[in-house]
Amino acid sequence: MRCVALMLKVVLSVLGSEMIVAQLWCPEVCSCTGGVVDCSKRGLTTASLPSSFPPHTTTLQLNDNHLTALPPGLLDSLPTLHRAALHGNPWSCDCGILYLRGWLLKQSNPASIQNVSCSSPAHLRGRLLVYLSEQELLDSCRYWMCNLALASQISLFIFITVQVLLLAAVILFLRRFELLSREARRTAAESLTAEDGATQSNEYVSLKDRSL
Repeated sequence: MRCVALMLKVVLSVLGSEMIVAQLWCPEVCSCTGGVVDCSKRGLTTASLPSSFPPHTTTLQLNDNHLTALPPGLLDSLPTLHRAALHGNPWSCDCGILYLRGWLLKQSNPASIQNVSCSSPAHLRGRLLVYLSEQELLDSCRYWMCNLALASQISLFIFITVQVLLLAAVILFLRRFELLSREARRTAAESLTAEDGATQSNEYVSLKDRSL
């Protein structure tokens, strides 16, 4: 009986230590119970997704969030993981999701595979990720890059147009300023000439009066 009690104590202590370790590794936004890590319905995005999970995770629930892709290597450090709930996320099926597709293709659990469908791009919406070829994903990525390049070219054209308009406005302002300056100098010169003429006329009148 003592041996049985001692073994039971050891098992309980091991289980307790594993639970403590699991809690220490548990991300703040998730809840962990044994090997189940529940991160569902937390409003997580790909950017706010925890960077790691407890190493003894057996079930990972990431469903019903706002995930569009998984960071490469995120699930590779979970050797005991046998189920991942990934449904209810707006997965973007472009080259950024190649890691998740490769991970799903290695899984034997149908539930993990059948619940990951594309939300974008439009021509792949509703398709299951595992049934898409790598070429389809790369083509979608090229479409995205082409759209980005087109948007960049349009932005550059608008920027150059604005710069040309600003340069034209500055040139027009400088020319107008030069004309106004010339007009002001001519007006000042005419005023000065008129004042000199008036002064000379007054001096002439004054000398004439004295001679009389």
